[in-house]
Amino acid sequence: MDRRTAIQLLATTTLPFSLDALAHHGWSSFDLDRPLYLEGKATRVKWQNPHTELMLELSATLALPADLASRSVPAQTASVDGPTLLKKAVLPKRTDRTWEIELAPLSRMEAWKVPEIKPGQTLAMLGFTFKEEKGGAILRVEYLWLDGKTYALRSSPA
Repeated sequence: MDRRTAIQLLATTTLPFSLDALAHHGWSSFDLDRPLYLEGKATRVKWQNPHTELMLELSATLALPADLASRSVPAQTASVDGPTLLKKAVLPKRTDRTWEIELAPLSRMEAWKVPEIKPGQTLAMLGFTFKEEKGGAILRVEYLWLDGKTYALRSSPA
């Protein structure tokens, strides 16, 4: 195969993935100093890559749980100070009742053994939105509480 053919082959096979990567935003887009607590019901779920997504309809009486700061969090491979995040948790200032939730990639969801979330299921989470809550009502999840279990989603289990 000549050089030109190789470059064309490379471009046609990798360009679609490169465009997906450009559209996907990393952790740096989010305000990691202001963890938000949300809870409610999943209304639409996409169990897919690059990460699992769902729409969350917030509980009518959204409040920080009294025990949130003292909850234990599982160890993960990323260096995350979970207890401090739980103590710093706040409710969102914005009034949106529906939030787009970004969970982990499927491989990480499987590593944590997170059961597939179904529409109508109740769940809670701690995560991050954009700085100053600007932009869409989007939350990148750090910790997920589902069916009485806690999952740390930034990295794989330690």
